[in-house]
Amino acid sequence: MAISTTATFESTFSIDEVIEDAYERCGLQNVTGYQLKAARRSLNILFQEWGNRGIHYWEVGNTNLDLVEGQAEYIFYRSSDDGTSATTSPTNGLYGFSDITEASYRTQYSTPTASTDQSDSPLTKVDRSTYAAFSNKATKGTPSQYWVQRFIDRTTVTFYPTPDSTAASNYVNLYYVSRVKDAGAYTNVGDVPYRFVPCMVAGLAFYLAQKWALDRVQQLKLFYEDELQRALQEDGSPSSTYIAPKTYYPGT
Repeated sequence: MAISTTATFESTFSIDEVIEDAYERCGLQNVTGYQLKAARRSLNILFQEWGNRGIHYWEVGNTNLDLVEGQAEYIFYRSSDDGTSATTSPTNGLYGFSDITEASYRTQYSTPTASTDQSDSPLTKVDRSTYAAFSNKATKGTPSQYWVQRFIDRTTVTFYPTPDSTAASNYVNLYYVSRVKDAGAYTNVGDVPYRFVPCMVAGLAFYLAQKWALDRVQQLKLFYEDELQRALQEDGSPSSTYIAPKTYYPGT
């Protein structure tokens, strides 16, 4: 008996197939054009709801942010529709930028490509209250802290102190989180890894049941939450864990 030699199902499972499977879970077949449109809309809402479920590690990226002397704030737009002119182009050409997880001020002692000749200084992420308490926000120096603001159409990153150099050898290396991409055309595949395909279908079925199969809402919700919980537990970047016993000395 032959065994498949491929493992690419998630890369060929198109949006229309996701919708078809979700409707079948609701007990519906041969859906109308409006129901297809409504399902794609619900799928986009589901992807946005995942933004409230913590960090999705397949959407974490790494980039270098070139600093401009005296410029404290850097803007990342939600989409190309929000910043298309020369004066509002997105920082580093990144769209869908949501948040920063880690950032370091990097000094490159020779050339930007000589990775063996560099030094990183971790930056501390602060909140609005802490940044507001800084007495002179225009102070120039080596950035040591940053503040992230998340708006509807953009995300801004503000550094303190304000960069005092524009040298190509001094920049910020950061890990950022992007939004899950929209469903788009029916022939597209979802912007999810294979681990999240089951909960994507289950979640869409739960959303559609609220419109077309009210008698299955509670059941499909339980399936969805169960699938999503397993996917979130498997997702991530685990590290080694060390447990050391604590010794007590009574009477000392």
